[in-house]
Amino acid sequence: MSISPRFDRRWWYGVPLALLAVLLVFEPSRLDFAIADLFYVQDLGFIGRRNDFLEEVLHDRAKQLTIAIGVLALSGFLLSLLPTRLRPLRRTLGYLVLAMGLSTGFVTPLKKVTQMHCPWNLEQYGGPEHFSPLLGPRAAPVEKPGNCWPGGHAASGFALFALFFALRDRYPRSARTALIAAMVLGVLFSLVRMAQGAHFFSHNLWTALLCWLISLALYDLMLYRPSPHPTADLAVDVE
Repeated sequence: MSISPRFDRRWWYGVPLALLAVLLVFEPSRLDFAIADLFYVQDLGFIGRRNDFLEEVLHDRAKQLTIAIGVLALSGFLLSLLPTRLRPLRRTLGYLVLAMGLSTGFVTPLKKVTQMHCPWNLEQYGGPEHFSPLLGPRAAPVEKPGNCWPGGHAASGFALFALFFALRDRYPRSARTALIAAMVLGVLFSLVRMAQGAHFFSHNLWTALLCWLISLALYDLMLYRPSPHPTADLAVDVE
């Protein structure tokens, strides 16, 4: 059984948790509106709202990439339950299925609970609804409750953080490639929905931080195998 590269929990957990605390204490609505304004044209709406390429390719089709990876991971996990060549990878594949499932599955329940509106619903951008901060009281909806926090499409990209952790112990170079891919896709998907007026910047930042913490915590619980002699090497390996 191979030993996992060491990592410093103070940083890997601490930085995202600190950022979440900052988002809770300092409501980022001014930043959100300032960024949203960059994508909004008066009397025309959000620049990406009616863009077929953004909607059909970078929203609908791109989401299928994560679904396909999830299906492959699930298929591999099921095969690993049988006496196949995938059997030694059962725990890793199980981790991947669980981490990706939770990283995308937490979005819908939180949307139902928070009922935050999308930018395109708000009066500042031609909609009928009043803005409410995340932890503030909800303004009575003019039409219907919001369904826009956290960012669901961003989760389709940031859920691939799980690939980084699944590969980290055995294939560090591939793991770094997977981490970059997750970041690029998550940011791209975030920008697409921001350009369409579907999400504020902070919606997607919350999604990125929560997806990271989910994948990290499950890796720590399911895959991480520390050295039995932790004092043998005092250097922190953050591969």
